[in-house]
Amino acid sequence: MSRLSALSYRQQGLLLTGGGALIMAPDALLIKVADLPDAEILMWRGFLSALGFFLIALIRHGRGILAAYRRCGWTGIAVALLFSLTTSGFVLGNQYTKAGNVLMILAGSPLIAAALSRVILKERLPRRTWLAIWLCMAGIAMIVVDDVGAGSWLGNAFALMAATTLALNFTLCRTRPGVDMSPMLVFNGVIVGGGAGLVWLAGGAPSLPAGHQLTVVILLCLVIVPCGVTLLQRGPLYLPAAEVGLLLLLEVVVGTLLAWWILAEQPAPMALVGGTLVLGTLFAKGLYERRLELRLRAGAGPALQDSAERRAG
Repeated sequence: MSRLSALSYRQQGLLLTGGGALIMAPDALLIKVADLPDAEILMWRGFLSALGFFLIALIRHGRGILAAYRRCGWTGIAVALLFSLTTSGFVLGNQYTKAGNVLMILAGSPLIAAALSRVILKERLPRRTWLAIWLCMAGIAMIVVDDVGAGSWLGNAFALMAATTLALNFTLCRTRPGVDMSPMLVFNGVIVGGGAGLVWLAGGAPSLPAGHQLTVVILLCLVIVPCGVTLLQRGPLYLPAAEVGLLLLLEVVVGTLLAWWILAEQPAPMALVGGTLVLGTLFAKGLYERRLELRLRAGAGPALQDSAERRAG
């Protein structure tokens, strides 16, 4: 038995989703560093990520890859279309406003996911999850409070589109429990890359990016995005959509800290307090639920033993 399968269902979800969020943390930063026009960065991101997603699906499923796609069904097609909008909104948001603005708005996806799960899936979230969501939102607001006035309405609108479609994507995945939708991300890349490629070619005189830009694009789109998003897309198999969105806040905080470090931006004291609040909330929630899980296991053990003894008697 592998080490991953030895973990509880919830622990696997936390590990996969948290790992995906951390891998995706440099995303906004690298989009800024690449410094390419809108259509060009979307085209590279679409086609290269599609290749990466396909290679991951091929490694994971081998000869059963066609069956993996068939299992996704119409829900998988909807997931691919929604994630195309998420990708476009996130990239274009970073093109038109500061990364902090985009990340703050993306952090609203847990609230949107919670509302959608309540309406679509009739899921009831515990009060501690709602409390954690609101505390994390307060922390994110502190982090980017200095950027709020600097962002454009267009960039903020794209970011809101990304947050909404991401939350809807995760909620839809919960309607097909046990079905891994990550192979459908290949079509997301093809949709985004194809549409952006047509716009890029129509612009006239297309050319390859400079050497350093191409290196950043390949690292981001062929490695980071496929690996990180595949892990995130598997999160709803193990956790409620709102909790997957909550763990995405790790990407928000770490991504903002990376932007401060690499771009030599000086964080304000309030921003440091906000980051501490987010990370502290996630840590406290995880620790509490780990203890709760251990208590439930400890209580279930004697109960199962008593039941077995009664059946034997």
